[in-house]
Amino acid sequence: MMQINFKRRILLKSSLAAGAISVAAGAGLLTPRQVLAAWPTAAFNAKMVPEALQALLGEGNTETSADIKIKAPDIAENGAVVPVTISTGLTGVESIAVLAANNPVPLVANYTMGEGAIPFVSTRIKMGKSGDVVAVIKAGGKLYSANKGVKVTIGGCGG
Repeated sequence: MMQINFKRRILLKSSLAAGAISVAAGAGLLTPRQVLAAWPTAAFNAKMVPEALQALLGEGNTETSADIKIKAPDIAENGAVVPVTISTGLTGVESIAVLAANNPVPLVANYTMGEGAIPFVSTRIKMGKSGDVVAVIKAGGKLYSANKGVKVTIGGCGG
């Protein structure tokens, strides 16, 4: 008898939770409308790095900076999972964009930094073939970049 009551309580709790989530989703409380409204579709659809930067940051020209450090493997055994870490000593960093120059769609990610945030990003990216991983940092209204060549032995973008 105790086992049946316990199962009934779990069923009731789950049903109530699912109902509450359904009501919240139906009322539009769980959709990130403002975030989706700002999605940079043109940047993620661009086929070349300068086009992606123009659509994302409003400018396609960057200045090479030795203050940007990209940590990525020289040889990636599997292009589907390439670990990349980007850090910088630049001040006033507004955003960090990660691009894989030879991918069919080069823009991989863009991170907007809050005021006082440490300019550091660590992620895993997909690379279809060997090429440069490009980090573009917007700081003080200017764009700075650095490249790191990565050789991919097995492609990750359908290759």
